[in-house]
Amino acid sequence: MSKKIKKTMIYIITIYVVVGLFLYIFQRKLIYIPTKKISHGFEKIQLQNKKVTVEIIVINPNKDEAIIYCGGNAESVIYNADDFLTNFPFKTFYLLNYRGYGGSSGSPSEKGIYSDVVLLFDNIHKNHKKIHVMGRSLGTGVATYLASKRSIEKMILISPYDSIKSIAQKRFPIYPMFLLLKDKYESIRRIPDINAKTMILIAENDKVIPKKHSVKLFNEFPSEQVRKKIIFDAEHNDISLKKQYYEQIKKFLDN
Repeated sequence: MSKKIKKTMIYIITIYVVVGLFLYIFQRKLIYIPTKKISHGFEKIQLQNKKVTVEIIVINPNKDEAIIYCGGNAESVIYNADDFLTNFPFKTFYLLNYRGYGGSSGSPSEKGIYSDVVLLFDNIHKNHKKIHVMGRSLGTGVATYLASKRSIEKMILISPYDSIKSIAQKRFPIYPMFLLLKDKYESIRRIPDINAKTMILIAENDKVIPKKHSVKLFNEFPSEQVRKKIIFDAEHNDISLKKQYYEQIKKFLDN
């Protein structure tokens, strides 16, 4: 083997290792983009989870039915408040600010966020006859976890994935993401433990979470437990602006 080829191989291997280390060290910077706290006039509650203070925004309190909302990666959940109040006047919403997001302390992680959403459920379930969960994008993994651990009536998954591990492997095929990832969000593995009736909303032109990942998750559910709706001409970030978005959610919750 010539010296030139050896140098080229060393260069390629070095680049591979450096990029791999970058992905490993900064992976949570890529998965989570925390949002700042935004002032609002809605009620809020704070839950203490060990050393972390979790802030939850409460919309339309004291209704028989409640919905826990788990937002997307860089989503300020407060921006949903007016639409939720308008479209669901007879349901209480709990908008979860993940740790590190919107006034909650700490740093986001899969294990920590799971712990927070279960704590929220355990603190409110006695106040409502039914509790549903709604997750969007990143939050679909949080929603499926909660539904696998607690008694959830209905679950709405907006732009869901089979697992973040699967998406990451598609984006970085030359790296063993199953080894590198700390937070895998394997929703597809939780389906056997979920009893909630489920609706999956998919944006036709979603480039952040390609449709095939949502369909793969859908196909794992028992057919009688789940329904799927593709919102045409929608992308990942504008699906909630489409007329069908709230129409489908309201129809699902009311049936």
